[in-house]
Amino acid sequence: MTPAQIDRFFATLQAANPQPASELEYTSVFELLTAVLLSAQATDVGVNKATRRLFPVANTPQQILALGLERLEGHIKTIGLYRSKARHLMQTCAILVERHGGEVPRTRSELEALPGVGRKTANVVLNVAFGEPTMAVDTHIFRVGNRTGLAPGKTPLAVEQQLLRRVPERFLPHAHHWLILHGRYVCLARKPRCWECAVADCCDFQPKTPAP
Repeated sequence: MTPAQIDRFFATLQAANPQPASELEYTSVFELLTAVLLSAQATDVGVNKATRRLFPVANTPQQILALGLERLEGHIKTIGLYRSKARHLMQTCAILVERHGGEVPRTRSELEALPGVGRKTANVVLNVAFGEPTMAVDTHIFRVGNRTGLAPGKTPLAVEQQLLRRVPERFLPHAHHWLILHGRYVCLARKPRCWECAVADCCDFQPKTPAP
């Protein structure tokens, strides 16, 4: 993709969805952190079903700790890898209470020091909760970045760094959501829906997938 194509690509996505939002349900920074931590190798729909049971009962680090591991597992057992996620969440809550006054920290290093929180999760929290122009590269963004020629890279970190260099600054606050939604609903893994893609003319992918 050329710089002009990248600009048109994001301008088109912006025009279609000016204020994109996460499909995870949350009402606080801690709920967001919890939902993203639970979302590894799980769908947003599945996470939302579990947190609709969990958050009315416990939606602060103190309440999660009071709930206890066994009861926490009971609330999230429909999510894949729920045992390890429950353990990580309990450990994270303990650190938040002991070191951060029960609040979610605002720096990457502090976020990544939390059990179960890797670079992608930290980037989501930094971007969504604190408005920082980060890029959380999941499987959708990795695919879209490589397939379109927007940000080719062999690793998620390489794609992230390419995106931060190539995406125009004015689009950075929402670029992560536009790319996730584009990958989730249009630029599908097995058969991209090129015939209905509003940014197909900007994309390097060839041959374009014909309509069924």
